Amino acid sequence: MKTPHFYAVIIGSEILNGRREDKHFLYLRDTLLQLGHTLFASFIIKDDPVLIRNTFSMIKNDPYAVMFSFGGIGSTPDDLTRQIASDVFSDGILVSHAQFCSDIIERFGDAAYPHRIHMAALPKNSELLHNVINNMSGFYLEKRYFFMPGFPEMSHPMVNEALSRFYPRGKTIYRQTLIAQTSENTLIECMHQLDPSVDFSSLPMINGGNPIVEISVASEDKELCDKSFQFFIHALEKKTISYKIIVN
Repeated sequence: MKTPHFYAVIIGSEILNGRREDKHFLYLRDTLLQLGHTLFASFIIKDDPVLIRNTFSMIKNDPYAVMFSFGGIGSTPDDLTRQIASDVFSDGILVSHAQFCSDIIERFGDAAYPHRIHMAALPKNSELLHNVINNMSGFYLEKRYFFMPGFPEMSHPMVNEALSRFYPRGKTIYRQTLIAQTSENTLIECMHQLDPSVDFSSLPMINGGNPIVEISVASEDKELCDKSFQFFIHALEKKTISYKIIVN
């Protein structure tokens, strides 16, 4: 696979209406960065079946997608993720996962019925992600679509499990950053001349009423990263504009 495009889908009306704070975005972002990966996109969406389906479908259309979905895999009526995951990523049929059924019955006994047992109804060919808290598993499909509970203490170890098994280390990314005592408009011509493969950002700011801009370039190719960075330095020095290199 080409460099994976990592997506976070955080499902929870309670986050959007202010009843809960999201804990997943920062954890996934920082864990990926530690491994040399970066998030491609992140979505916080309500428990709405059309919205969930459309979000999953959009991600499925990316051939390099790796998705971490948080929430909606329990046994209550608002837990919609399992069925929609089957509709989008499989054939729409939920099947009883034998090991998960056994785990539910072992934990709850007769109280596994009539509702909790439905947590084991998963899309075809699902494999389990271990839940270190109560053994009520998450699941994944094709080694790149991962579905986890909304509880961080349960889902974050599943993130670690998935990444350590399937995406343990990304490519080294080289980055160079500076802050220049000018507006970003001064450097737009330079920006247009960058190699398209360079990851580039321009962040304008105000300092003491004066415009400044943070310029950052990154690439898997160290030589290209250094060359692109020196291109900006040369342009600034030619215009006698002060700048400060930031240690990344």
